Amino acid sequence: MMQWYAIYTQPHKESVALQNLLKQGFDTYLPRYQKRCRHARRAYTVMAPLFPRYLFVRMNPEAQRWRSINGTLGVSYLLSDGPRPIPIPDRIIDTMRDQERDGIVQITSPSFVKGQKICVTDGPFAELEGLFECIDDDQRVVLLLELMGRMVRTRLPGHAVSAA
Repeated sequence: MMQWYAIYTQPHKESVALQNLLKQGFDTYLPRYQKRCRHARRAYTVMAPLFPRYLFVRMNPEAQRWRSINGTLGVSYLLSDGPRPIPIPDRIIDTMRDQERDGIVQITSPSFVKGQKICVTDGPFAELEGLFECIDDDQRVVLLLELMGRMVRTRLPGHAVSAA
């Protein structure tokens, strides 16, 4: 049965792994998003992997020679549990593809206003309240949290916060 599987690539080699897997006849998916970067006071946009060092391959491990994946240029290894690769539910890949426009996953930033109270809902700071500052270039929420009697600037993923 055709299913999706995750591949862990060598650092910054997602595109190399993708091209080499395509040459071997595998159906692949590398979700990307537009990342804003700055260098020498100039801002520019680049296409970056949504999950650095990961890409996905759709295959039937019973019918395809999938062990060649681990020897593919750019690939570190296929995620597996012992001798069997671990399948990824189709709905996860479908959800990412539904968020794409022109091959780019659209990331929506939370809409908060500067100074708004927000609550951390996930991670080590869960249940703490802080003040929203901004969204940084990596689409992370920048907020001020009171820790040990002083305000500390913290960056968290958008899914880890909500309005207080």
